[in-house]
Amino acid sequence: MTNTVAELARQVGFDLPETYNASRLLWDNLQTNAERVAVHHASGTLTYAALADLAARIGNAFLNAGCSRGDRVMLLMDDEPAYPAAIMGAMRAGLVPLLINIQSPSDLLAFFEEDSDAKAVLVSPDLADQMQDASRPMLRSDGPEIVKASPSLSEAPTMRTDMAFWMYSSGSTGKPKGVVHKHEDAAYTAHTYARDILKLTPDDICFSVPKIYFAYGFGNAVAFPMAVGASALLLTGRPTPDRCFDAIEAHKPTVLFGLPTVYTALISHADAEMADLSSVRLCISAAEVLSSELADSWRQRFGHRIVEGLGSTEMLHIYLSNDEDTQKPGSAGRVVPGYAVRLVDGEGQLVPVGSEGIMEVCGLSGAEYYWNRPDKTAETMRNGWLYTGDQFTCDEDGFYFFKGRADDLVKVSGQWVYPLEIELALAEHPKVREICVQAVPLADQRMTLTAWVTPKSQTDAGDGLARELKDFAKAQLLPHKYPRTIHFLDHLPKTGTDKIDRQALRALAADQIGSVA
Repeated sequence: MTNTVAELARQVGFDLPETYNASRLLWDNLQTNAERVAVHHASGTLTYAALADLAARIGNAFLNAGCSRGDRVMLLMDDEPAYPAAIMGAMRAGLVPLLINIQSPSDLLAFFEEDSDAKAVLVSPDLADQMQDASRPMLRSDGPEIVKASPSLSEAPTMRTDMAFWMYSSGSTGKPKGVVHKHEDAAYTAHTYARDILKLTPDDICFSVPKIYFAYGFGNAVAFPMAVGASALLLTGRPTPDRCFDAIEAHKPTVLFGLPTVYTALISHADAEMADLSSVRLCISAAEVLSSELADSWRQRFGHRIVEGLGSTEMLHIYLSNDEDTQKPGSAGRVVPGYAVRLVDGEGQLVPVGSEGIMEVCGLSGAEYYWNRPDKTAETMRNGWLYTGDQFTCDEDGFYFFKGRADDLVKVSGQWVYPLEIELALAEHPKVREICVQAVPLADQRMTLTAWVTPKSQTDAGDGLARELKDFAKAQLLPHKYPRTIHFLDHLPKTGTDKIDRQALRALAADQIGSVA
C-alpha cells in the first residue's frame, strides 16, 4: 500500500525533502509575502511577518516552560490570531500541538491531558477557567511568558513522516481517539484539494465558519491560505448568523466554508435578505449531506452553487468533491486527485459500479494510527486503506452517493432500512428546515424510525405536518420507509463541529421511551 500512496503523490507532483517541518507553511511566506495580511480578525490584522514573530514567541514560551522535542502540548483556543501562530510555533520547536474542541467538558479535557501526556497547555483568555484543574503548566495566549519570549526560533530538524500534530475524533462510540498526523500531511491537502478544487491565490480571503480545532477548519483557515500566501478571516466566539454576516461585510472574504447546518442557519436568518455576499466567489460544504432544497435556496438568494465534498479527521481534509462547474445533487463528488477510493462488500471484495459498498480511501495525508489504540487502529487502518464504515454507491461518471453508515442498516417491521435515506428524502420537503431520522429501540427492543424536525415555520408544527411528512416519505420511497414517530423541535442540537448531535437525540429518544415504559 505504501507504493500506492507514493504513486498517488507522484501522479500529482507532490514532493518534499525528507527533512521537513510543517511550520514552513508559515515561514516560507517570509521570502515573498512578509508584508501581506495573513489574518483578519475583529482585533485587527496580522501580516505574515507579524504572525511568524508571534509563532516563534509561542514556540519559545513552550520550550521555556520545560517542553522538549516530541512533547505534546494542548491548544484549547478559540479562533484568534494566536491560534494558527501556536500551531506553527509549536511544530517549529519540534513539539506536537493537540487541537482540542473548545466545547469539551472538564472530564474530557482531563482525559485529553492524561491520554496524550501533554507537557503544557495554551489557552485563549476566555477559556482559561475550563483548564483551571490542569496538572500541567498553563500558558495564556495573552500572557507575559509569550510577550517576553524571543521572536527568533530555529526550525527543529524533523522528518516529513514524523508526528506533527493531533486532533481527537468526535468519539461517537466510546472515548475520542487521538488521530496522529505527520509533518507532510497538511502540505499534501493543500497541494491536492486546495489547489485543484479551491484554486486559491494570494488575493483570496478564506472564512471558515467551522472552527480550527475541526480538521476541516484547520485546512480552511490555516494550511490552505498559508500554502499560497492568502489570508484567513478568523471569528472568535460563537459563529451566529448575524456575526457571520457582519464579519463577511467587514472583511470581504472570497471563499466561504460551512456545513449544511451552517448554510441552513444563514439562509433562514432574518438578515439573509439584506446580506451582501458579493465578495464571495466560492462556497464549500462538507461533513454532512447537502440537500438539494438547501442548495437551490442558497443559489437563488446569493447566486452561488455550494460545492459539496467529503473528508474526515483521519484523512485530514476532503478527498471526494464536486466542483463548481460539474456537480450532481446529493453527491459527495468525485475522487480528488492524489487520493484513491474503493467500495467493498463485507468480505472486502470490490463491488460493481452502481452497487452499494463500504468506502475505503487512501492518500498520503491519511493518519497511520490512533494514539495508544491498537485495537481501533487495526479496525480502521487496513494495509494503508482507511476503512470508513460509510456505505456508498458510485455511478458511471465517478460520483459517489452516501447511503448511510454500514452499521446503521436496521430492520423495521421485518424489512431493512437506512434511516439516512428517509432523512434525505424528507429534507426536500418545502416545510422542513432541518431533520434527523434515526432508528431507536422500543421498550420491547424492537426498532422504530423516529424523526426530529425543525419546520421552517413553527406554526406548521403539529399532527397535520406529521401526517404530511409520513405520506411524503411513502410517496418518495417505499410504503414501509417512513418515520413512525415525528417530534418537532425549535432547533436540533449540534456538536462542537456544528453537525447535528445524533447522540443527544438518541439519548432524548431513550428518555422518552423510558418515561412511557
